[in-house]
Amino acid sequence: MTAKDQKTELNERARLLLKAMIERYITDGQPVGSRTLSQESSLDLSPATVRNVMADLEHLGLIASPHTSAGRIPTDKGMRLFVDNLIRVREPQPNLIQTVSSQLNMMGSSKDLIASASRALSGITHMAGVVTVPTRAYLEISRIEFLKLSGHQVLAVLVMSNGEVENRVLETSRDFGKAELEKSASSLNQHFAGKRVSNVRRNILTDMQNTKESMNNMMQDAIGLAEKLFAAPQPESAMVMAGQVNLMEFAELSNVDKLRSLFEAFNQQRDILHLLDQSLSAKGVRIYIGEEAGYKIFDGMSLVTSTYSVDEEVVGVLGVIGPSRMAYSKVIPIVDVTAKLLGSALNSTLSTS
Repeated sequence: MTAKDQKTELNERARLLLKAMIERYITDGQPVGSRTLSQESSLDLSPATVRNVMADLEHLGLIASPHTSAGRIPTDKGMRLFVDNLIRVREPQPNLIQTVSSQLNMMGSSKDLIASASRALSGITHMAGVVTVPTRAYLEISRIEFLKLSGHQVLAVLVMSNGEVENRVLETSRDFGKAELEKSASSLNQHFAGKRVSNVRRNILTDMQNTKESMNNMMQDAIGLAEKLFAAPQPESAMVMAGQVNLMEFAELSNVDKLRSLFEAFNQQRDILHLLDQSLSAKGVRIYIGEEAGYKIFDGMSLVTSTYSVDEEVVGVLGVIGPSRMAYSKVIPIVDVTAKLLGSALNSTLSTS
């Protein structure tokens, strides 16, 4: 049953009680009892009536009762319904935009900007901020080289304007000679040196593909090699984190074993990077709650992410990691604003570099 289906099944009273219970749980992190809800909700209901509604919510899998308390806490399913249907995320206020902007290192390099964005996310939310290093799409090409390997394999060397070097082994349809590869590289460098990878990829897949038949054989070979090079999967991106120690302040995350596993995952990065990479295909804000992340380490935690773009092309993801009881209505605009400002700042940095 989807969150939308559950919303339809719940009556207004149940929805209001669920919303009130989760808001109280977000505030203090403690299980919420029926008496507390009876006193604090806007509904004039007796504790007995509240208990009956809570029992219905528990039957639907939206709330659960911890062994240590008679109160209830929301499940991941209940928190998902709350996030999707029961909160109102307002447009970012000017003071939030000013706060985030003031914490971004506009005068530094791209790496400085990325680092300052992760610190801004952490500092404003008091949780952990994470930003993936931009994909190669926004970088300019310095030069391309092709080296002959055995059989139909060619080593492609892509040198970026920032000094980064990427190597790719390409499987070709025929055996290329050394001279052919040198001529192909020379032709591609004449056309593409100094241009961004994203523009080159677009140019190869559209404009040049349309005129490929009218090209001479050598240029056709060069474009064929370039197609393979720019279609090849990119290496796993790196990420910058800040504020991991902030998570120790939340009681539900303060268990020693939990913290040890969590910090090991942060250090290894693999699982978190895989999760962030999934967000690259979804423009805008995306939220993973608990088990939705697909990793046990995220039990009791949430990740709010947004993509950021350069020249309208997505090049990275940033987000906030914290307990699943985070104040989503506040965190979502912070993540959204930071993503937009980071993309804008990167655009400015690149245009003046």
